[in-house]
Amino acid sequence: MLTLAMTNASSAQKHYSDNGNGTYTNPVIPADFPDPDVILVNDTYYMVTTTMFVFPGVTVLQSKDLVNWEYCSNAVPRFDFSKCYDLDSCHRYSHGQWATSIKHHNGKFYLLFITLDEGGFICTASKAEGPWEIRKLPKGFYDPGLFFDDDGKIYVTHGYSKISVTELNPDFSPKTKDSLVFTGDIRRGLEGMHVYKINGYYYLYGTYGGRDGIQVALRSKNIYGPFEQKVVILDTTPGINFGIHQGALLRTQTGEWWTILFVDSGPFGRFPSLQPVTWTDGWPMVGVNGKAVVTYKKPGVGKTWPVKTLPASDEFNNKDLGMQWGWNHNPDAANWSLTERKGHLRLRTGKVVSTLREARNTLTQRPFASYDPNNPTIATTKIDMSGMKDGDIAGLAVFQDPYAFIAVKQVNGSRYIIMVNDGKAIDSVSIDRPTVYLRTVASNSTATASFEYSLDNKTFTSLGNSLSMRFNLSVFTGNKFCLFNYATKKTGGHVDFDWFRTKFD
Repeated sequence: MLTLAMTNASSAQKHYSDNGNGTYTNPVIPADFPDPDVILVNDTYYMVTTTMFVFPGVTVLQSKDLVNWEYCSNAVPRFDFSKCYDLDSCHRYSHGQWATSIKHHNGKFYLLFITLDEGGFICTASKAEGPWEIRKLPKGFYDPGLFFDDDGKIYVTHGYSKISVTELNPDFSPKTKDSLVFTGDIRRGLEGMHVYKINGYYYLYGTYGGRDGIQVALRSKNIYGPFEQKVVILDTTPGINFGIHQGALLRTQTGEWWTILFVDSGPFGRFPSLQPVTWTDGWPMVGVNGKAVVTYKKPGVGKTWPVKTLPASDEFNNKDLGMQWGWNHNPDAANWSLTERKGHLRLRTGKVVSTLREARNTLTQRPFASYDPNNPTIATTKIDMSGMKDGDIAGLAVFQDPYAFIAVKQVNGSRYIIMVNDGKAIDSVSIDRPTVYLRTVASNSTATASFEYSLDNKTFTSLGNSLSMRFNLSVFTGNKFCLFNYATKKTGGHVDFDWFRTKFD
């Protein structure tokens, strides 16, 4: 196989992995798609990732070659199992849908996941594109690994540090008590197990999590053990593969073995990484000579497929939002529209709140990092604030903990462009026209985001200071670009976003 150093060509490819010459460069998606699980069905690969409190969520991607990915569906449009998902006196930041197991069995797709507060859920569909049906289970399983055995039995692995196996009934309720099969002995935090049966062995493929993750495989001839353990990769080389861990083991149509794991990649979040697998003495060893690859030969899938890019910009010309978008917690359908003003996203204020963290109908999107660390990601939006009311604040944010934004605020009938950083008003300037362009320049490599405004979309003026972005476990997703409008005095005002566009400088 071919191993290459990072090339200028790959640096110039912006936000997709395929180099166009038979190679790809990690991360395979330079954006926040953590806890990946991946399966092959016919000639298509499907990946599910964690979205937590963002809905539509439980994002499913599809690919023909493991390198070029497209949106397939957001399996859960909204999550109506607690008022906290409506930001009704409580929230689910850092909680919500966690690591999901995806399986295809007897013509049906399954997604099994847990929320720490509400318990276990199963989503089913005849097509990965949906529609998906969701059902609450009588018991939840932490970091579940769903497995349909060839004798018709159904199992799930689960646990943190102590890994258990439970046999399930056809309705996914427990058929047996939990059976402890392995206790992590390298360090605390063994989790994220996926189950495979290969050449007569049951393999549990999981991680000792954390930024310096350790990917391991456990194997046994019996699903209940005893299991032996092998470290399949421990790579703490500084750079884009530091601590690579937790994901799926895959065999392509041509018989090659691969794995998709993820890397804690900075404030933009946790990025999937595609790595070759070599079987050695019955163990799936990841990477090349114990190190994860950066640029490498694409997987052999029997055919060459074209380059695909995941969408980021949006002109709001369609009747539905693009699948790249998700609301911060459940949306309030009565207070947003793509049809009230054609070609615009209208956000109405429906609740008086004091901060952005409490605001409903905040529309979020994962930023993509550039493959050139010197290039920031730039997001710009055009906003019409003619319909604002006093106390309304509407604009463009970079959201995590801390967060910052540039926005328009209306006070006593006058409007001001303001910059707020970590809850503190930093700067403002008056504006006497109905439209303005707001922009953020965010860099995953420097962990900073700055904010600018323009009256003509040509000359931009900086406002305020820079946000020092963090990946804080109090939120537990990567920083998000956000479009928002919230009321601090009275409801009923609205703003119209004409478009949202991203580019790499």
